Amino acid sequence: MLIAFDFDGTLSDSEMTVLLGEEAGVADEIDEITERAMNDEISYAESLYARAELLDGLEEPHVEVGFDRVSLRPGSADVIEALSAAGHHVAILTGGFDRGVEKALDAAGTSVDTIVANRLPIRNGKLTGNAEGPLIEGTKDDALAALAEDLDIPMADTVAIGDGANDLPMLEVAGLAVGYEPKPAVEPHCDVLVSSMAELREVLETEGVL
Repeated sequence: MLIAFDFDGTLSDSEMTVLLGEEAGVADEIDEITERAMNDEISYAESLYARAELLDGLEEPHVEVGFDRVSLRPGSADVIEALSAAGHHVAILTGGFDRGVEKALDAAGTSVDTIVANRLPIRNGKLTGNAEGPLIEGTKDDALAALAEDLDIPMADTVAIGDGANDLPMLEVAGLAVGYEPKPAVEPHCDVLVSSMAELREVLETEGVL
């Protein structure tokens, strides 16, 4: 099977742009924009570009400090490893940034098969104020479908786990949609809701995934 996780708010209880915003002194502004996007009040693309603009000029050492603070939720690594051991393809589909995802996985001593993420470009040692990548204008349903096709896995054999409005597209097309403490706009589109990695593991066992 193909198991696709969101990252910020799902595998991780942190929000990368907020951690970077703390380094830049604009965390409150970024948090407000993030919440509006996760509640489907503004588009994800609009929110990400706005947050990236607030980070314009942040120097690379501070960027690294922010990404170093990204971490997995307790129990996330255990679930990832159990899924991998069961022979499933584990993916992270995130509107967040590849650098933060990779650092968090490394720190937890785990890995996944595929990461689809965005990037914050750096020029002359500073963030440019822009964002780029496949999951800004592109959506997670397309990313999930493309990956399933590459792996020759039917969509009925996919599981999507997420919490925010930008997860809705993949939750709606996956064989099993799991909401991890989902936002109110997301909850009605989930087949099952969980509030911890222990609960998620129980659900995966009940559904015959583990």
